[in-house]
Amino acid sequence: MRLSRTRPTPRTAARGHPTQLRRILTRIYVALGVLVLLLITGTCGFLVVGKGKADLSDAFYMTLITITTVGYAEVVPIEGFPARLFTGAISLAGFGAVTFLFTSLAVFFLERDLDYTLRRRRMEKQIGKLRQHYIICGFGRVGRNVAHELKVTHRQFVAIDIDEGIFADQREAFPDLLFLQGDGSDDDLLVAADITDAAGVFAVTGDDSRNLMIALTAKQLNPRLRVVARCQELRNVQKIRKAGADVVVSPDFTGGMRIASSMLRPHVQSLLDEMLRSSEGYRLEELTVPDDFEPRSRARLRLDSEEIIVLGVRVGHEFIFNPPADFFIEPGQVIVAMCSPAGRLASDALLNKG
Repeated sequence: MRLSRTRPTPRTAARGHPTQLRRILTRIYVALGVLVLLLITGTCGFLVVGKGKADLSDAFYMTLITITTVGYAEVVPIEGFPARLFTGAISLAGFGAVTFLFTSLAVFFLERDLDYTLRRRRMEKQIGKLRQHYIICGFGRVGRNVAHELKVTHRQFVAIDIDEGIFADQREAFPDLLFLQGDGSDDDLLVAADITDAAGVFAVTGDDSRNLMIALTAKQLNPRLRVVARCQELRNVQKIRKAGADVVVSPDFTGGMRIASSMLRPHVQSLLDEMLRSSEGYRLEELTVPDDFEPRSRARLRLDSEEIIVLGVRVGHEFIFNPPADFFIEPGQVIVAMCSPAGRLASDALLNKG
């Protein structure tokens, strides 16, 4: 299972992990500083040890072969214990500095790939644990707005986009973001996003043909999930719907309807806008009654509370508005309610508890 077919660019990696790179660069600068200091100290020391028999070139060369432990020949005579002690100290210190320098350089060049591999494996494990999550194919402006709504309503999701730099840019807004880099119409990538356990796919790239392929591929891999697709050109709506999208949204058409609603029914539109702007406010939610639910009346279910207001129940093709207290809630029905994120989670738990 792979996450992408390309590696992250150095720009992306550097921006994503500034602390680690700064630490590694600091180690490299320190090692270079120590090495330069040893070269200066060793050259001066061997000039003294040579007692006039060695010039600056000899002393510098002697320092180099001592630090690197090459030891071709002693161009500076090493006589007496002090001279040998000095040479040994320079050799040990120099060998340590050179080793530290090259180790830091190796870490500098390999850290990005190693860190990327570890993050990829960790993300694979996290994605594999998801159930009834959503997959957002395309993390541009529309995709990020979708992700924000899913985050606010406490729903799990995986984002997919060709440009991995987008995910690095959005790290602050989505610190726990699970993402995959690549084409959302790629079978392997959707499998890596655990599409078999997903509840739905958002095909919201800026390319109608790619959204069509995402809808087609997603439905082939998991016919049960719901696919909502974005469509730029109205002439492509039917094509994307035939490819498998359950709902096709055209920004131009939706924008026009919203503008008309703002004029004709401003208070209703303001209410809906306020609901969507609020991070902890109410939303219109759908609660599906599970198959193993024991039928009972609305009054006995006690679903209404300060956190949830039942507006209606979908029974087959019929919609029952404001069902009475003796109305029976049965498996397969869909309850439409206005509730907070906490109320939705509590209602889901109540319905699944049976």
